[in-house]
Amino acid sequence: MPRKKDTLCTEFAFTLPRGLSDKEHRVHRHGVMRLATAKDEILVQQERKVQENPAYGVLVMLARVITRLGSFNSVSPDLLEGLLLHDIAYLREFYNRINQQGNVHIPTQCPHCNTQFSVELELAGES
Repeated sequence: MPRKKDTLCTEFAFTLPRGLSDKEHRVHRHGVMRLATAKDEILVQQERKVQENPAYGVLVMLARVITRLGSFNSVSPDLLEGLLLHDIAYLREFYNRINQQGNVHIPTQCPHCNTQFSVELELAGES
C-alpha cells in the first residue's frame, strides 16, 4: 500500500484591513506570506538600514516573506513604507502566528463600521 506523502504548507493567504494604495489609486489588500527561514533572520540583521535603525527590521523581514500583495509579485521595504500602521500591526501579528504555530484566529476590525471580530487564517490554495 503506497504511503501518503507528507506535505508542509509554507504559504498563507491574508487580507489587509485597510490595504496599500498605488499610484493609480488601486487598493491592494490580498496577499500571500510564506514561513520565515533562519536565513531570513540572518539576512535581515545584515541589512545596512536595519543596523542603522533596528525598527526598520520589521519592514525588511515582511518584505522577505510576503510573496505577493495585490498585483505586486515583488514586495520591498520601500513599498511597505506606504502601509498604514494598522496594516503593519496586522502583518506583524499574522507573521508571528504563522511562524510560531499559535492560534489561527486573528482579531480584526471592519474598516467601514469598526465592528471587531476574529478571522481564521486560511492556507493559500485551500478552501
